Amino acid sequence: MNELQHLVEIGFDQPDTPGLTNTLHAVFAQFESGELRVATRDQDGWTNHEWVKKAILPAFQLFPPALLNDDASSYFDRMPPRFHNFDADQFRALNTRVNPGAIARGGCFIGPSTVLMPSFVNVGAYLGEGTMVDTWTTVGSCAQIGNNVHLSGGSGIGGVLEPAQASPTIIEDNCFIGARPEVVEGVVVEEDSVIGMGVFIGQSTPIYDRGSGETTYGRVPSGSVIVSGTLSRGDYSLNAEIIVKTIDAQPRSKTSTTELLRGV
Repeated sequence: MNELQHLVEIGFDQPDTPGLTNTLHAVFAQFESGELRVATRDQDGWTNHEWVKKAILPAFQLFPPALLNDDASSYFDRMPPRFHNFDADQFRALNTRVNPGAIARGGCFIGPSTVLMPSFVNVGAYLGEGTMVDTWTTVGSCAQIGNNVHLSGGSGIGGVLEPAQASPTIIEDNCFIGARPEVVEGVVVEEDSVIGMGVFIGQSTPIYDRGSGETTYGRVPSGSVIVSGTLSRGDYSLNAEIIVKTIDAQPRSKTSTTELLRGV
């Protein structure tokens, strides 16, 4: 346990710990630099760092609300916008394009070569390099978005703050998320997957693979192409998401999303 983790663990149980506010500001700075993440991946899969999430919850008590203005709107929040007081040189150094109406809250990581259309990115979230966040998309608290992901218009990527041990919603590298979907409750969408328009996936949503006949929950396997559907359960049908085909990374890079979803 490093010193920062030790201080956060103590402060989570004892919010009146002297110096805790400074500790939390240090954590938030490392969120924004990408040094700290709520969850990280290694060869064994994803690991949820509970102590990192514990640094967010006390901030809602300890950071005083303040009036902020960016010449377009006024805010009264405990965390300043991510790009508050940024100048053109800082944006160029970050190599990120931020369109009018895009709001990224303090304490989130925005990777290089990203594009933020009018959208919202919450505290603790991570956006990987080359990711597009399209219009009216919401990236919830602590959600982890990989590199070269496209979040189409109206995407809802659910946030997970409490309980601290709950895993965040994760979209891995090179995924395409179609218009108006919802991926929530700590679901993991593995790399190179395509999620069709209007798909809703939570931990209780059946994910049916029509190739293998298997039904799983909470995880979209790598390279899946998913559309909305139903599963028959005798005298009733149940809303489900259907894996209509599986692709590998090479065809995914050479084939348009429309072609992948057509004729399924």
